[in-house]
Amino acid sequence: MLKAGVIGYGYWGPHIVRNFYGHPEISVVKVCDKDDGRLKVVSQQYPSIAVDTDADSILNDKDIDIVAIVTPVFTHYGLAKRALENGKHIFIEKPFTYNASQAEELIELAERKNLLIMVDHTFLFTGAVRKMKELITDGSLGNLYYYDSVRINLGLFQHDINVIWDLAPHDISIMDYLIDNLKPVSVNAIGADHFGSGLEDVAYLTVKFDNHFIGHFHVNWLSPVKIRKTLVAGDKKMIVWDDLDVDAKIKVYDKGVDVKKTEDIYRLLVQYRSGEMFTPTVENLEALQLETEYFVECLKNSKKPINDGEAGFRVVKILEASNKSLKNGGMEVKI
Repeated sequence: MLKAGVIGYGYWGPHIVRNFYGHPEISVVKVCDKDDGRLKVVSQQYPSIAVDTDADSILNDKDIDIVAIVTPVFTHYGLAKRALENGKHIFIEKPFTYNASQAEELIELAERKNLLIMVDHTFLFTGAVRKMKELITDGSLGNLYYYDSVRINLGLFQHDINVIWDLAPHDISIMDYLIDNLKPVSVNAIGADHFGSGLEDVAYLTVKFDNHFIGHFHVNWLSPVKIRKTLVAGDKKMIVWDDLDVDAKIKVYDKGVDVKKTEDIYRLLVQYRSGEMFTPTVENLEALQLETEYFVECLKNSKKPINDGEAGFRVVKILEASNKSLKNGGMEVKI
């Protein structure tokens, strides 16, 4: 039985505790949060779980094997480092760290101590993303052209990170997983801070790759409507994923263009291809439950997770470059 401690019981912490508690091979022994009110909720729902306002009671507990860190990103590095130094595996909320150098240090520390880092990129375990990965891997889309996502709503404003750091990690981690054989080379980002907080609430991020593939992300806390839509295009087929569409989350289009060059290199013959659309079956299971099961599987079998520290590091590198670009008027920043 793996003994777990959870640090942070705000918005996402209850979901972590529920899934850890429900797994037959995990025993949640303690939850920590600075808010006594949140801890009272824990005690009411899970009388067997100890509670404390001091994270040290988890970090220093020799009997605890796993520490879940579900706290603001600026606290991740310090908590994760101490957990790893004390010999504990970590399950850590996205984004992994506040900068790339922190991520590198934690990865090196975990490797040295033979410990596992899993970054909570929950969307990788949704039926939709798993199906898209399957279609890309089996060559259904052909050579990939672009990844284009919109994640907007009249949202929950954060006080420590801008809208890119809040929303884009979801889509960047999905893109990273789907196209794991492609490497990003640069980032351009523009955005606006409409309330003088120093944190952008609307932003557009473009990631360029070395083979003409491009990733584009629109994130926004100021939209009157909620949209969660992604397009992934290849030269054979194209996918539209609408996460808010209950009945048809994924649609695969046999559409595209066929281009032929004539002898004159300045002339291209473009023919548009418009075939059928089909909607593949998508598993409807809770992503976090699957991720929890996968976490235990990786621990038991010393398996490298798809959402390990390296995956978290790649996401943070793009986020860090986007911040630099934002502060420099959308300047291209090399990764």
